[in-house]
Amino acid sequence: MTAQRANRLIHEASPYLQQHAYNPVDWFPWGEEAFQKAKNEGKGIFLSVGYSTCHWCHVFERESFEDEDTAELLNRHFVSIKVDREERPDIDSIYMTACQAMTGRGGWPLSVFMTPGQVPFYAGTYFPKEEKHGLPAFKSVIQQLAQVYQQEPERIEQTGGKIYDALQKALATEESRTLDPKLPERAFTALSRSYDPVNGGFSSAPKFPQPQHFQFLLRYFHHTGKPAGLSMTGHTLKMMAKGGIFDQLGGGFSRYSVDQYWLVPHFEKMLYDNGLLLHSYVEAYQVTGDPTFSATANKIIQYVLRDLKDTGGAFYGAEDADSEGVEGTFYVWTPEEIIAAVGEEDGSLFCDAYDITEEGNFEGKSIPHALLIDKNMLADKYGLTEEKVTEKLEDLKATLFRKREKRPRPHLDDKILTSWNGLMIGALAKAGRAFQDEGYTEAADEALSFIETNLYQGNRLMARHRNGHTAHRGFIEDHANLLWAYIELYKTKLQARFLQRAKTLATQMIALFWDDANGGFFLYGHDQEQLLVRPKETFDGAMPAGSNVAAVQLQELSQLTGDPAFEQYAKRTAEAAATSLQDYPHGHSHLMQSVLLEEMASIEVVVALPQHENPKEDPFIRDWQQGFYPHVRVLAKIEGDEELAEAAPFAADYAPKDNQATYYVCRHFTCDQPVTDPEYVWKKISEETG
Repeated sequence: MTAQRANRLIHEASPYLQQHAYNPVDWFPWGEEAFQKAKNEGKGIFLSVGYSTCHWCHVFERESFEDEDTAELLNRHFVSIKVDREERPDIDSIYMTACQAMTGRGGWPLSVFMTPGQVPFYAGTYFPKEEKHGLPAFKSVIQQLAQVYQQEPERIEQTGGKIYDALQKALATEESRTLDPKLPERAFTALSRSYDPVNGGFSSAPKFPQPQHFQFLLRYFHHTGKPAGLSMTGHTLKMMAKGGIFDQLGGGFSRYSVDQYWLVPHFEKMLYDNGLLLHSYVEAYQVTGDPTFSATANKIIQYVLRDLKDTGGAFYGAEDADSEGVEGTFYVWTPEEIIAAVGEEDGSLFCDAYDITEEGNFEGKSIPHALLIDKNMLADKYGLTEEKVTEKLEDLKATLFRKREKRPRPHLDDKILTSWNGLMIGALAKAGRAFQDEGYTEAADEALSFIETNLYQGNRLMARHRNGHTAHRGFIEDHANLLWAYIELYKTKLQARFLQRAKTLATQMIALFWDDANGGFFLYGHDQEQLLVRPKETFDGAMPAGSNVAAVQLQELSQLTGDPAFEQYAKRTAEAAATSLQDYPHGHSHLMQSVLLEEMASIEVVVALPQHENPKEDPFIRDWQQGFYPHVRVLAKIEGDEELAEAAPFAADYAPKDNQATYYVCRHFTCDQPVTDPEYVWKKISEETG
């Protein structure tokens, strides 16, 4: 890079913005200073949106933003703004929608040219330095748009007006209407049709994990008994765990696979992917008891606690795909490197097992994967038992992992996002109860305490914390995902404080984001910067839409607390998205969980316990925590616990009988006579749900 003095981004806390702080481009952060400069100088604005672990964002920077000639053109003709999409999902959502409307595609880096009034008139993603693959050279784009902007203002105004109208239409609020009761079945059918029966997953290349599909399909299987919901999920999760998308040495999943086989990943590792996939693997284990799923879940957790955990207990956002300026370098091997590390015989065994070859499977080197592993063949070839093969391979992976740790590591994006932490906290809590692992539970609780201490300003939840600096008022996804975390921790620790805090957060979320006129949740709150439009998101993307998570968790909260108002908000959220649900049901898999929950015969069980008794030692609670019962909500009420009575008033008067654990089985908060036999409770649950 040519030596440069720092631009304005040097003062920003975002790692992505700081990566561009020494570009010769005269970058501005998003703010009034940039817009006023553009107005004063009669210039348009170039908006560049990306994130710090984005491979093509790095390529764009190296080719264009570090190039003096390109920077000179930008600085002369436009005011340039750089935005971290992970810190400002509101800005990203609006201009990504505009890009998709203009070009039919989207992605990052996102490149938008717009007026000082924030109206876009041209958009794209990555532009190469020189024209190739049908993409114009970036310098040509700058020059042509600068000419049009200065010489044909009426054309800019006309184009901008059309895009603004398209944005309004794309983000228009739907009128609530009755939901089609066959929506879950239609979503299931659509997923079945798109399913890859050989490799798993629901698309061709590139192939994304899409964990919201797994969570919907497992609940659909539970509700209907149709085995395909389980088989599609189980097969996909197993194929992913064998592939190169899963780090066979260090654990954790990469963002997606560039091929249909889950073999060659896009190597960046995101906290949100691993949190959502942890939810899926734990639930698959709860349903099946298959140790393959618990083993993968444990390896995800090991990775996150080892490599993404802040000293304060919360979790960093991501690791880059690149190291030493090259994608995947940290993760790939040659046979010579393997043999040098572990010896000839063991190296040969490992290379045979994990497909490390001279030709390689990624740019001349090999990504370790287990898609072709045959332990019976390996046992015959090396004169070992299959058990010994398994044991040796685990030892070799540990040795090679330690060797790999000496390599230059990929860049770590060490910002702490409330939204992504909410997903991981909830997943850790779920793993803690499913595996009865107190360490996982306490890691979740510790991270939540960090959020409570550092991500609030007054009573307002914030979105990002880094190096002691907290910024950006939280969006719907921050509130919804944190609500999910509170509810999962309540189910695991059964301490009323989590339920009470969930109620408080849900009330704040509704006050900030709810659309009183048409139902549903806006992406940003009424107390935040009002942008060109105020969007709602209902389609699930890389993460489930915040409004969809909100609907599911409000339904859960209603059934745990006995407050029907929360359920009504959940129902109206789904009704407000009815048209989109009807047109594309499997694009709303997470929201479809809410529709399914509405259909299920939900049951509440209040377990009244004598003082000083540990709820998690109760046999009914222990079995419930380890199993998959999405229709059963459990409240643990220890004698004299006033906090639970406040959080769930319908359970206030329930008490243990004869100084022993007593069970109240309830439907819609009307409860049967108390019993003391946990087997009887399971019998009643079975009778009620068929």
